[in-house]
Amino acid sequence: MGPPPGFAVTATIPSKLRPGAHVRVVAPSRSVAAIPQPWRAVADQRTADLGLQVSFGDHVDELDGFASSSAASRLADLHAAFADPAVDGILTFIGGYNANQLLDGLNLELIRAHPKPFCGYSDITVLQHAILAGADLVTYSGPHWSTFGMRDHAEQTLEWFRACLFDEAPVVIRPARGWTDDAWFAEQDDREVLDTDGWWVLQPGVAQGGLLGGNLSTLALLQGTRWWPPLAAAVLIIEDDEESHTDDFARRLQSLLHQPEAGELAGLLIGRFQRASGVTRQSLTELVTRTPQLRGVPVVANADVGHTNPLFTFPVGGAARLVADPRDPQLVLERH
Repeated sequence: MGPPPGFAVTATIPSKLRPGAHVRVVAPSRSVAAIPQPWRAVADQRTADLGLQVSFGDHVDELDGFASSSAASRLADLHAAFADPAVDGILTFIGGYNANQLLDGLNLELIRAHPKPFCGYSDITVLQHAILAGADLVTYSGPHWSTFGMRDHAEQTLEWFRACLFDEAPVVIRPARGWTDDAWFAEQDDREVLDTDGWWVLQPGVAQGGLLGGNLSTLALLQGTRWWPPLAAAVLIIEDDEESHTDDFARRLQSLLHQPEAGELAGLLIGRFQRASGVTRQSLTELVTRTPQLRGVPVVANADVGHTNPLFTFPVGGAARLVADPRDPQLVLERH
């Protein structure tokens, strides 16, 4: 099965990581100094187990009144990581609220000239789509470097990360067997693995196309800008955190669907919500059913992506096939 007629996925895919690769950690949102790190030794060991050598940007410990650093410092570290020939890949430290301050200062020609894997999620969504739009480079929505500090129940997240960032073959992502929704970074010894009823097929079908998305609230910051992605024939992945309740999510989704080409989406995959959000299968089913722009679009929800764990890694600007089949829902990363 090929992509929709007229659809072309052309963004550059950076070289895969290999054992021995050098990964630079940058902090485009919150500063390293703003976050307590009792998990630091675990993250060091996890990345070492992956065969990765890790270094940090020169300015990641700077700290201002917004738990971040100046835009100039954050841009300097990001640009240095792309420009340094000794750096093979880039991981963000954590998310936050202000990565969009960097957009006008991005040296997209430098990034285009030095393609390499760039991975993070949440607030990093704006950078991923700006890099796709301006540098024509595939980036990766996946774990931050801090995510590797999760001592227990991290195996599935690591497996998905390795498959997407290290391997060339298509990756088939199916529902995880359990999930967690806890402040693991504050307490590693008392954690609960929750049962799951899998991914929810809200509208069946098969969709194939370019892969876009990330955090919905963050993606919305790009509406009306030159970095907004073309949605026609795309498979769109969206997720939100505990601050997004049913009404908040509904109006953000509707706002997205009012954007140019949104009525031509190929498929929609919605990430699992944190329990504090109060979003339910019933509310999502009603929302999708009453939204005319989604009529006939394959829709899957409760997927393993976003602010719960495990979370899968996916290529922003790659290509995927979404199989919305209640018997075996899956996302196949065909070009990553």
